[in-house]
Amino acid sequence: MIRTFIAVDLPDRFIPDIEKIGSSLEIPGIKLVEPKLVHITLKFLGDIKESDIEPIVSALSQVNCRPFEATIKGMGVFPKPAYIKVVWLGAEGNFDILHNEVERVLSPFKFEKDHHFSPHATLARVKQLRDKASLLGNLEKLEQIDLGTMKVGSIFLKKSTLRPQGPLYETLAEIKLK
Repeated sequence: MIRTFIAVDLPDRFIPDIEKIGSSLEIPGIKLVEPKLVHITLKFLGDIKESDIEPIVSALSQVNCRPFEATIKGMGVFPKPAYIKVVWLGAEGNFDILHNEVERVLSPFKFEKDHHFSPHATLARVKQLRDKASLLGNLEKLEQIDLGTMKVGSIFLKKSTLRPQGPLYETLAEIKLK
């Protein structure tokens, strides 16, 4: 079994900005995502059989969504400021259309449906935050951040290997939007 998800990768030119944002989030109890691994998850599939990769890629090739421009801007937290588990970077564009198409083409596989999709890129996970005021103060300064636009022309089926030093992501397939 392999742990998988479907994602949109951010362009490498955003890495310096993500590193800069990360330096303002270095507060005890926060685990930063490696800047080059930051992405927008469209759907987490969980554990699949290797024999399911090809049928999933074939289904994903049926996604009906044209390439589009997206803006990466704004920051926030999930689930709420009083109880923070994730710090994220916002994503604007046709992600809802893309997500709905991914859900549509994968429906025969009976994956759990994402009913509350919110396009974002996870920057950090909160473990045991001792200084919430510092984090919220830093986020307030960054909440209007705008990294710029990017072209979303492909989606990726990714393998995720969890390791103590952080996850390792491997692209299993790239599916171009058309």
